[in-house]
Amino acid sequence: MSLSNISAQVSLYPLRPEHLNSTINDAISLWQQRGLSVWPGAMSTIIAGDPQVVWDALRDALALATDRCETVMVVTLSNACPLPASS
Repeated sequence: MSLSNISAQVSLYPLRPEHLNSTINDAISLWQQRGLSVWPGAMSTIIAGDPQVVWDALRDALALATDRCETVMVVTLSNACPLPASS
């Protein structure tokens, strides 16, 4: 990863939603549509790309979730952590 890119490990927790997985899946789709590299996991998702795109996509994913229900989003940002191997 170049120093001009950042990665974020994101855990999104919709609270008491009607459909839990749809909010998380829609956030993942949003990140993919923005052209970010996306690695979904069981408890968090790693996204990586241009810093401005990452920041904007994080903001928009939080807005998407909070429009549906109360939400907690935990984010760890890095310009140095290794990315998962591509599958």
